[in-house]
Amino acid sequence: MHGKTTLSDNLVAGAGMISEELAGQQLFTDFDKQEQERGITIFAANVSMVHDVDGDEYLVNLIDTPGHVDFGGDVTRAMRAVDGAVIVTDAVEGVMPQTETVIRQALLERVKPVLFINKTDRLVRELQLTPEQMQERFVRIIGQVNGLISKYAETEFANKWMVKVEDGSVAFGSAYRKWAISVPYMKKTGISFKDVIEHTKKEEHDELSKKAPLHKVLLNMVVKHLPSPAQAQVYRIPRIWKGDETSEEGQDMIKLNEKGGIAAVITKVNPDPHAGYVATARIFSGTIKKGDEVYLIAQKKVQRIQQVSIYKGPQRVQMDEIPAGNIVGLVGLTEAFSGETIASKEIHPFESIKHIFEAVVTKSLEPANPADLPKLITFLKHATREDPTLVSKINENTGETLISGLGELHLDAKVERPLKERGIEIKTSLPIVIYRETVREPSPEVEERSPNKHNRFILRVEPMEDGVHQLFADGKIDEVMIRKDLKKAVTLLVEAGMSRDEAKKIVTMSNNNLLIDESKGVQYLNETMKLIIEAFASAVNAGPLAGEPCNQLKVFITDATLHEDNVHRGPAQVIPVVAQGVKAAMMRAKPTLLEPVQIVRIDAPEELVGNVMTLIQNKRGQILDTTIEQGTAAVKAKIPVAETFGLEAALKGNTEGKGFYSLIDVLFEKLPEDLKMDVVRKIRQRKGLPELMQQ
Repeated sequence: MHGKTTLSDNLVAGAGMISEELAGQQLFTDFDKQEQERGITIFAANVSMVHDVDGDEYLVNLIDTPGHVDFGGDVTRAMRAVDGAVIVTDAVEGVMPQTETVIRQALLERVKPVLFINKTDRLVRELQLTPEQMQERFVRIIGQVNGLISKYAETEFANKWMVKVEDGSVAFGSAYRKWAISVPYMKKTGISFKDVIEHTKKEEHDELSKKAPLHKVLLNMVVKHLPSPAQAQVYRIPRIWKGDETSEEGQDMIKLNEKGGIAAVITKVNPDPHAGYVATARIFSGTIKKGDEVYLIAQKKVQRIQQVSIYKGPQRVQMDEIPAGNIVGLVGLTEAFSGETIASKEIHPFESIKHIFEAVVTKSLEPANPADLPKLITFLKHATREDPTLVSKINENTGETLISGLGELHLDAKVERPLKERGIEIKTSLPIVIYRETVREPSPEVEERSPNKHNRFILRVEPMEDGVHQLFADGKIDEVMIRKDLKKAVTLLVEAGMSRDEAKKIVTMSNNNLLIDESKGVQYLNETMKLIIEAFASAVNAGPLAGEPCNQLKVFITDATLHEDNVHRGPAQVIPVVAQGVKAAMMRAKPTLLEPVQIVRIDAPEELVGNVMTLIQNKRGQILDTTIEQGTAAVKAKIPVAETFGLEAALKGNTEGKGFYSLIDVLFEKLPEDLKMDVVRKIRQRKGLPELMQQ
């Protein structure tokens, strides 16, 4: 509740799009009924507006994004569309876990941040701080934000992108009271910090907002400190597009060539009662015109654009054409999904938009009326297109429909409520946790023969080094790098603790597991490798303990004997055998489960901190840190996801409704051994798998 939507209202009012009296009350960008009821932003909303600085006009494309961590996927997708971000923090609460998440997401996409410290009036009115105390608080917040920038930014950007009061990349103000101030603005107008405090004490908010209008100060900061598309694409394209930069399309994007071929990425797909679907896209090169045919890279389809528009919150203004550097609404792309690349011709696709947290909460859905099943499946297809952080699949063994999201609220707001509103009654299971399978020690070599006895494979598995796994978790190495630039990946892997010899022999990566070929001189192995890779991917997709995805594994091919005739080493002779070999090796390497664990911060009144700690311990949690400031305690803790269901209600009950929690991170940690077999049994039962005989 830091005031991002109220702030957006002010900017829209400043651009003359809504009346200034309504700004902050209208919540122009929260136009969904559910958002108005819950008082939070659930869907990212776009506005394009013109701002005048010293007689020059600038077009600003703004996206108001959700703050609640369950809707962080919308923030991740919005980051792909923008080149700069205004980080909004609360002057009283300071830097919250969501602030860290957003800064991390922005820097992953090379989006430059500036800082707005909101609700500054509360420091004067409620906390009655002196100017010196206020300054101390600002210095601390700015220090924390810069600490996060230096932690998550790449070396070349860390120092350049620090926010500073003196250059105006930090502004202070109150979105609700419609005023803001920054050092350059104070110098230019002669307003002092003392004036701000005086006006606030006397409740002269209108006067202050006339002297220092929020939209002016903030958009001046945006224009001065955030890059234009022409500046940003030079360094952003190499990060978000892994094609050949020297190619024609690569150069068109780096140079923001409006006359070049079209290259754009879809960051959002929204249903519209009149237009079917509206796809929001950021154009990186070319000019999109109404009637253009574009190629959807992942879908391998050509579709015609029927409308091109810019956004004014809930309204779209139709245009004939819009050039590169803009965020647009497109109608006609019926097959589009978030993250899709659209272009004039077939080009290398943009990197997939990866959210930093995985979907770890799953529910099974079943329509109360079996005749509604087709409607349910159609709805889920649309929901996962609009929000790719939702993952839906049908369990082939049990026939149940599973939907996974970032949290209980995410599933409720994006799936359960919309289904109810459509009149589709559903029965939902209690939340299900998706575990990961791994091993605790190296396995012996395992030999497997193909059904025709002509092919033999010798395999072994080992746990992955922690440092190597961290590289994958941080997104520093992915499948694309291993395929295209193994040399660079080897350097990083060796630094993270893997032997150079092993790193050089990596064949592929799947689900953060590595396949390594340490065999020597095996005839026909290269010709069979495609099938081996397929077998490896299927084995790590469903492990031997409970059919859960595997993680942190290294699978080695140590030797093989293959038939000279490829007819005798086809898919049926290779895939099942290699997959079986991987699973057999895992069963002999002390297999175990990794459970998802949330690192959370719980805020509650100081006198109730004892209740919070008891609650955490009852949930198999671990307290990591506690800080108490001005009567409020912030407890940082680690809690298994399996224990977090109903946490919000329990927390409210234990803190007289005054406690709330926010997510900092999601990790996977080894499940305590004494719980392992019980969890395995329950998962196998749920999936309809036979009981596990050996351990």
